[in-house]
Amino acid sequence: MPYDESVPPTRRRRSLLAATALAAVCLTAAGCGAGDDSGGTRAEPGQGGSGTSAPPPSKSAPAPDRTTASPTASAKPSKPPKPSGSTGVGATGPLSGKTVVIDPGHNPNNHLHTGEINRQVDIGTTHKECDTTGTSTNSGYAEAQFTLDVSHRLRTLLQKQGAKVVLTYDNDRAYGPCVDERARIGNEARADAVVSVHADGSAVGNRGFHVILPALVRGGKADTSKIVEPSRDLGTRIAGLFVRDTGSAPSNYVGGNSGLDIRKDLGGLNLSTVPKVFIECGNMRDPKDAALLTSAGWRQKAAQGIADGISSYLEG
Repeated sequence: MPYDESVPPTRRRRSLLAATALAAVCLTAAGCGAGDDSGGTRAEPGQGGSGTSAPPPSKSAPAPDRTTASPTASAKPSKPPKPSGSTGVGATGPLSGKTVVIDPGHNPNNHLHTGEINRQVDIGTTHKECDTTGTSTNSGYAEAQFTLDVSHRLRTLLQKQGAKVVLTYDNDRAYGPCVDERARIGNEARADAVVSVHADGSAVGNRGFHVILPALVRGGKADTSKIVEPSRDLGTRIAGLFVRDTGSAPSNYVGGNSGLDIRKDLGGLNLSTVPKVFIECGNMRDPKDAALLTSAGWRQKAAQGIADGISSYLEG
């Protein structure tokens, strides 16, 4: 893929080293997608994950497993939610002076505002829905619940390292925000890194995580030329450390077992002017992956893997 000549060679070397580290981790991690060369069937936009729609969560959604969750990482915030784009500054630490934006995918109330979220917005190269409802497990645990829980855990971990953390929303608005606003929040914060947290909604048997990287896109309001290479570095580091911290294998249906995918149809990436990636932490429609995603203990590991990847990138 073409790279931006303005990116320092040292950044490109770090990305290569991170990719090598991911390969080394996969050799020791259980599975890492090995043994399945089919690549699986990719979920089409509108069928799951970062561009998905699903029925509203049922009342049978499992209660959070509080036996393994830390008190500061509860699925429900212990304090009243802060306004959208709210910030929190951690103690002095290795990430002091760095700004990280966390973008929890979807919104638990999107299904109550179909007219608003179906409104078309400009993503640079085309127009897409403002937002979608996301997917859910067969038992009704919604992707939006998952993403907000992991985002809270991730915020805590990053603040402990001294980072300033901004959430695109914190369960404090009726729907959305729209994908163009999600990108704008990261841009206006001049974030050093942005991560959009998701879970996929693909077919049973499709398992594992993947990190979505921005493609080289120039058109309309979209120009990713300056963020393609740093975003790849960020995403590669997150993928490698997500394997290490969660024990989960890279996707067996997206990315050719690399744990990485490149897309040009996501407004949150197309409109970003700062390094940004999406992570699909697993497939909510597969029972084995769903068992992980509904576990508070595993969600803490997922947050740790993302945090370690961000830290590696920012300190690299």
